[in-house]
Amino acid sequence: MLLVLSISGAWAQQQRPAKPVPAVVPRVNSDGRQTTNVLADTSRAARGTRLVSAIDTSAAGDSLRVGAEVKGDIKTTVKYSAKDSIRFDVQKKVAYLYDEANVDYGDLSLKAAVITVDYGQNLLKANGAPDSAGKVQGRPVFKDAGGLYQAGTINYNFKTRKGKIADAVTQQGEGFVHAGIVKKNALNEIFGRNGQYTTCNLEHPHFHINATKMKVIPGEKVVTGPFNLVISDIPTPLGFLFGYFPTPGKSRASGLIFPTFGQSADRGFFLRNGGYYFAPNEYIGLRLTGDVYAGNAEAFGGFALRGEMQYIKRYNYNGLLSIDYTQRPANLILRSEALNTNVEFRRPRSPKTIWINWNHTPTPRPGGGRFSASVQAGSTDYNQQNSFDTRRYLTPSFNSTISYQKQIRNSPINYSLQLSQNQNTQTGVMNFVLPDISVQVARQYPYQWFGIEPKGRFYDQFYEQFAITYNLIGRNEISNLEQPRLLNGGVIPVIGGTATGRTIPFDFSSLAPLLNNAQPTIQHQFGITLGNYTVFKYLSLNPTINYGESWYFKRLNYNFEPEAQAVRIDTVSQFGRLYNYSGGASLSTNIYGILPIKGAKIEAIRHKITPSVSYSYAPDFSRNDNFYESNLNLGALRDAQGRLYNQFGQQNDITRNPIAFSRFIGATAGNANGRASSAVTIGLQNQIEMKVRSKNDTTGTTPFEKVSLIDGLDFNTGYDFAADSLNLLPLAVTFRTQVAKKLNIVVNAGFVFYQRDSTGRFINEYLFNQPKRRLAQLTTATLNLSYQFNPAAGTKKSTVAREVAPTNDPVLGNPVRVDPYEDYVDFDIPWELSTSFGATYQDPGPIPGRPNRPRADALTVASLNLSGSVKLTQNLRIGYSSGYDFRSNQVSFTSLDFYRDLHCWQISGSWFPFGIRQGYNVTIAAKSSLLQDLKLNRNRTFQNR
Repeated sequence: MLLVLSISGAWAQQQRPAKPVPAVVPRVNSDGRQTTNVLADTSRAARGTRLVSAIDTSAAGDSLRVGAEVKGDIKTTVKYSAKDSIRFDVQKKVAYLYDEANVDYGDLSLKAAVITVDYGQNLLKANGAPDSAGKVQGRPVFKDAGGLYQAGTINYNFKTRKGKIADAVTQQGEGFVHAGIVKKNALNEIFGRNGQYTTCNLEHPHFHINATKMKVIPGEKVVTGPFNLVISDIPTPLGFLFGYFPTPGKSRASGLIFPTFGQSADRGFFLRNGGYYFAPNEYIGLRLTGDVYAGNAEAFGGFALRGEMQYIKRYNYNGLLSIDYTQRPANLILRSEALNTNVEFRRPRSPKTIWINWNHTPTPRPGGGRFSASVQAGSTDYNQQNSFDTRRYLTPSFNSTISYQKQIRNSPINYSLQLSQNQNTQTGVMNFVLPDISVQVARQYPYQWFGIEPKGRFYDQFYEQFAITYNLIGRNEISNLEQPRLLNGGVIPVIGGTATGRTIPFDFSSLAPLLNNAQPTIQHQFGITLGNYTVFKYLSLNPTINYGESWYFKRLNYNFEPEAQAVRIDTVSQFGRLYNYSGGASLSTNIYGILPIKGAKIEAIRHKITPSVSYSYAPDFSRNDNFYESNLNLGALRDAQGRLYNQFGQQNDITRNPIAFSRFIGATAGNANGRASSAVTIGLQNQIEMKVRSKNDTTGTTPFEKVSLIDGLDFNTGYDFAADSLNLLPLAVTFRTQVAKKLNIVVNAGFVFYQRDSTGRFINEYLFNQPKRRLAQLTTATLNLSYQFNPAAGTKKSTVAREVAPTNDPVLGNPVRVDPYEDYVDFDIPWELSTSFGATYQDPGPIPGRPNRPRADALTVASLNLSGSVKLTQNLRIGYSSGYDFRSNQVSFTSLDFYRDLHCWQISGSWFPFGIRQGYNVTIAAKSSLLQDLKLNRNRTFQNR
């Protein structure tokens, strides 16, 4: 049944008479049922204007409309509905709605089992109704601009917009407010008595903050008087004189970040991750946090400062910039009280460390420039001292890039400007490219320049497929590693530079050596495409020509010093032009073999063979004095065997070639060919597939599917006609396959065809010519196996987006979380296991072992890695990661992580049983980020042992 009350006018400014109407107007329907009585009060008709229309929906098409001028405070349409009935007493000006009653008035909505609307006093009253078992059903649900309220009873004045609610429950942000009595004013502020604040969404919450008085400003905050924490209906002494809980709405708010208190075994008491979050506008959020350690009476324990800024502009860009600075004692200032006398302490390389993270991602726009950044850089020892993230701790190198790219409209030219950096956290080596400028010209067909139309004829294919590309690259590379200067493998003595190399520290005093170590270059790369042609019907011919230039602004000069019997190397600032050109052609085809098998499941097996033959030629530039120093007089200088080196280009008995020293050692853009190359390369690729009946086909449209048996079995070798010895190139073999779409197998092997002398050097004699004949000898081999066990792999759970971890962050303020499940916790997969094994073989040569020099082991690498997770219960999941090094017989880095979902709480932890990071971390915390400080953390890690 529906009753609609609508407004046809406002308050009348002048009185005017009204026509009398009957006090009661009954109406009987055709089926004999009487309609709802509509009563009109005409005593006050002169003081206002209101149109009342009653619609009885119990009989379709039957209605009664009675108009009267009466006073009212209703400002808009009021809609009523009830499942059972609606009774309207006009004399008392009260409407009664029964069973699933609903009232909508502007932004106000009320639902309850029974609703009473009193127009005389402008009141709404709602309450539930007991069922046959005595349980209250249809408890009131009230919604307005202040929020959503569930209650036992509701009294609301829709004129003053004030209300009184008993047994109220309302959601404010991520939290829920329970109160015995709630009063609501016109500003939507809530005043509660005997209130509870919680983030548990159950009717009877697992925990709450209990307060006798409470005030709620929707979308802003909850303020309480004295409170205490109640867990599972058990009061605790944890509390304070007042409570303040921010409840931000859709817009962000600034506020304090309360620190975590604890004790570090080696740095004393601490306050960690405290600070302030500042939200100046809707585009930027800034978080400033820090740590402070008490130390002992004689030494300060150190501190840490962190700044993190997140910014976003919709449809333009978004990014995150964070800077961390830490300072800690260089020595151990507090000793553990444990009985272990050999406490493991990792002395930091530097007490002061810094780390910068910056990610900037633009929104792609057609025809516009693109600026992007990905920066991970800082002190070499930062991650080892401060990072809880296992991946960052084990990562040996980091790369950073800042770039701008743009395509010039209506032009084949695009350009980019890039700044890049990479650093090795183990060696401390940093390399910078400041800047890296690139200008590229897309593929151009010269015949189009002259307006020639393509004919498509065979003899026209050459000029139609002939194309040119061009790429200009300008780079200035700076490194803090001075490369060692070695001649002829370090055999010839050198004056100038260093024979071992050294790392230059990054500070202002080392600025001059760093700039002197810079290497500016300009490269010109020409890509020349001659096309692809079919010859003899089945063969594909592809000729190639390559040309490139590199311009250097530093070069090396060599002079032999007879007194020192060494070569002096001087670096001079001088322009040097170095160029390379080469050419070749390749010929290939495909051969297919099919073996029909008329079985129940297998239809056929196909073998694909791809043979290829290629030829390449590159001239000898070692005689070019601009590229190499080949006329250096080495006097009577001899090698370790007492043999003379070459003089003035004379050939010697070591290499049968003149010794030539490059004038651009360490040149990053490459060197010219040191000797001529004229080589033929032969390749053979094999692929085997099986055609089987599809299990998933039910329509007959795709009855078969392909299954790969061997992804690749490749052989490559060649012959260099220009080499004076060892012309036959090594044989490279690669095998790749996948078993059951889970086990990946990759095998690489290298074979040589020549003998070795007693020192292990190859000589120009085939193995086939030795007394114990053989065709080739294995020199190197690698084996890589990987397998992923996952019972739910059929649904490809690992490739879909997984559920996000709970929002509570036990270490707010730290961009790197301790939570081992910060990425996802997927409870749908009962268990998963990823394992990999790698082994490397290296031929140690014919040199036998001695007591003071053991023979090198042929197996240089052999390691097994395991990682995965197990779902023990519906809400408990355990993850693990470990491995074993068979070469050193040691267990590799091992970690055990667990996560337990406790509805509105969570417990997570990690355990590192071995190594320098040995320790544990356990955190019990409320899930909601509003109560992020409501947690208990116990840990013993590398940072507080």
